[in-house]
Amino acid sequence: MQKYGVNELRRMFLEFFESKGHLAMKSFSLVPHNDNSLLLINSGMAPLKPYFTGQEIPPRRRVCTCQKCIRTGDIENIGKTARHGTFFEMLGNFSFGDYFKTEAIHWSWEFLTEVVGLEADRLYPSVYLEDDEAFKIWNEEIGIPKERIFRFGKEDNFWEHGSGPCGPCSEIYYDRGEKYGCGKPGCTVGCDCDRYIEVWNNVFTQFDNDGHGNYSELEQKNIDTGMGLERLAVVVQDVDSLFTVDTNKALLERVCALAGKEYQKDHETDVSLRIVTDHIKSCTFMISDGIMPSNEGRGYVLRRLLRRAARHGRKLGIEGKFLAKLSDTVISLSKDGYPELEERKAMIFNVLTQEEDKFNRTIDQGLAILTDMEEDMKKNGGTTLPGADAFKLYDTYGFPLDLTKEILEEREFTVDEDGFAACMREQKEKARKARKGTNYMGADVTVYQSIDAAITTEFVGYDRLTHASKIVVLTTEEELVEALTDGERGTILVQETPFYATMGGQQADVGVIASPSGEFVVEDTIKLQGGKVGHVGRMAHGMLRVGEAVTLTVDEENRTLTAKNHSATHLLHKALRTVLGNHVEQAGSQVSKDRLRFDFTHFSAMTPEELKRVEDIVNEKIHASLPVCTDVMGLEEAKKTGAMALFGEKYGEKVRVVRIGDFSTELCGGTHTANTAEVQAFKILSEAGIAAGVRRIEALTSDGLLHHYEKEEQELFAAARAAKAAPSDLTAKIESMMEEIKALHSENEKLKDKLAKESMGDVMDQVKEVGGVKVLTVRADGVDMNGLRNLGDSLKEKLGEGVIVIASVLDGRVSLMATATNGAMEKGAHAGNLIKAIVGLVGGGGGGRPNMAQAGGKNPEGVDAALEKAGSVIAEQVGA
Repeated sequence: MQKYGVNELRRMFLEFFESKGHLAMKSFSLVPHNDNSLLLINSGMAPLKPYFTGQEIPPRRRVCTCQKCIRTGDIENIGKTARHGTFFEMLGNFSFGDYFKTEAIHWSWEFLTEVVGLEADRLYPSVYLEDDEAFKIWNEEIGIPKERIFRFGKEDNFWEHGSGPCGPCSEIYYDRGEKYGCGKPGCTVGCDCDRYIEVWNNVFTQFDNDGHGNYSELEQKNIDTGMGLERLAVVVQDVDSLFTVDTNKALLERVCALAGKEYQKDHETDVSLRIVTDHIKSCTFMISDGIMPSNEGRGYVLRRLLRRAARHGRKLGIEGKFLAKLSDTVISLSKDGYPELEERKAMIFNVLTQEEDKFNRTIDQGLAILTDMEEDMKKNGGTTLPGADAFKLYDTYGFPLDLTKEILEEREFTVDEDGFAACMREQKEKARKARKGTNYMGADVTVYQSIDAAITTEFVGYDRLTHASKIVVLTTEEELVEALTDGERGTILVQETPFYATMGGQQADVGVIASPSGEFVVEDTIKLQGGKVGHVGRMAHGMLRVGEAVTLTVDEENRTLTAKNHSATHLLHKALRTVLGNHVEQAGSQVSKDRLRFDFTHFSAMTPEELKRVEDIVNEKIHASLPVCTDVMGLEEAKKTGAMALFGEKYGEKVRVVRIGDFSTELCGGTHTANTAEVQAFKILSEAGIAAGVRRIEALTSDGLLHHYEKEEQELFAAARAAKAAPSDLTAKIESMMEEIKALHSENEKLKDKLAKESMGDVMDQVKEVGGVKVLTVRADGVDMNGLRNLGDSLKEKLGEGVIVIASVLDGRVSLMATATNGAMEKGAHAGNLIKAIVGLVGGGGGGRPNMAQAGGKNPEGVDAALEKAGSVIAEQVGA
């Protein structure tokens, strides 16, 4: 048997199924599209769910894919054995109501035995206990003896996920030989050892589960198959695990070289080597799909993987930052199947390096916090760190639990792991409750899912704002209806629309849909599954019916102003790349009639000089009156023109390319001006960070900028009127007023001090001596805390060495202040502890340093008792 490489096997699989009439589709992004049930794509079938449910019509009834996947259900266990990784590729062939069991079984057998060359006598199929049809195909058509076909129950050979489509499975196992076995008598298919490995799983989706265990036959039966690419490579290359197939082995050897270690010499070292190898691969692919490290959702999964990889790199003794170096190896090994990795290399490296820096800072913070926690345990005589503290380290400082355990074990402490797990469960439960109610697709359950999947809407609004069409669907907020009448809210779908739906950051068109019998005000336009566009709004008057001919009219001012801001974002994007570098990628945008917002990848705040250069470039291109041209062409042809493709966008076979002179070229489905001169002017309002490695610029153009300056002018004149000055003299007037305020404030403070002293009178005859320390406790009502401090300084000058305690009641609130001189402190006096001891009597809290402390309270009745107690507390402190 030839030992094919991972990249060869991927090509062989896709080409084989293309020869069987399948459309080979590119891998979907790891970020699920319109599916709230998943954080990350975790199977070949996941992104194809809309085709299985009938909500979208597939490009062909037979498709095949090699889908990049990530599973992170047990990150903590990855690496401990060589069996599992977080990243894997899933080969799959799919049928949407076309072929079924016979073809699926025959083709899986043909590919494994004739194309790949696996020995037929080492392959063992399994079927669902009650699936006699599949058993018969294997036995009578493929020729597998009955005793070599295994029947398994629902747990192993029946695929279902809550309600919705489901069905029996037929798996194919490969006997890797005794050297991988457990040696126990009776070891066979289904044993937990590594001898019999499942390489292929055919799912026959033929039933619908109503969620209550009742099954009905599906009208359209589907085929959903899955075969792990790395697992197939393990079998074909006859290696011991997925970490030693050709591509992963090359990456692991690069980790070994950086660490100066050998694989399979020491268990602890092997664990760290596997973790770094697996996690850097996942991180590289996640970042390439636009996922950024954060503290929630898929961004938090990325951060955990990154930090775990970086920490195990430390354990291995790798010097300095290393993740980007390893990512370069990942890209070299994987770009054959995923060319986008090479295209986004600069951004991937930047994100990895920035997060690695941040991790190093977090670890140091976490170690300091853990040291404080250890001190608390010693003081309290405990030896177990509470689970809540361990979770705080994990959740707030990114501290892995195993690192906390390792450090504490060295110092003969343990961790309350059950308490930690309880905190983790609580967090997961909160997250689960926060998740939206979803259906089988994981999307919000809405009336739109009742719409016929065959209905689509064509957008015709690039060159017109008015268009005649026919209503095909009407809905209220709860159901499909035949008509909408005066005052009702709902959604209208037509065959062709000039209304642009919110997409690619551009906000939706608004306007009117009307006929002689009624008028509907469109407040929002939304993209629905399956190429549909919904016009959401309310009936202004009359009635509209399904099938009625209507005229759709887009609000011209809204569209024009939005187009100006959209063209400006293209100029801004290119200007940012010109000024900051080609690592800048669009990470999101929002373009409306009022303003534009542009998110981009960059790893530090922009300087005022950089912002000015960007602004100047954009305005220069606006004033150059550059033509804005759009062309429709094939995706690959468009990429050859240098057009920038954006994260998260799903492109079809044909794409629109927007060119602004020779300055900017981007793939874009949005609406634009005909010439940059129409944008008029551009002004950046703000630039700020919104996430790790992501910055945001907010800016204005044309009418929005004019309105902004009008408002600024109004505020300027209002301020000038209030200051009784001309606008041109306002700065000088404000400076003069500030000087005057400063002088008045100083004078006011002096008068307050004088009044405070006068209200207190001569108190020096109240000085007492306690244990050789002079003590003065006085009450001075109506004085604020600042005044008390000044009084304290004044009395200290008169007293010389000693302790002073002053109390004041102002507006029903109590202020306490204590001060101790150096001589008093040498004898044991401590102002902070003194305040702590008496503040409870006035219903408050506070403290401070040995020489000065202050506190507040809300119980004026306790002031005299607090002052009286102060003497006894000082006596204790000085040992009197």
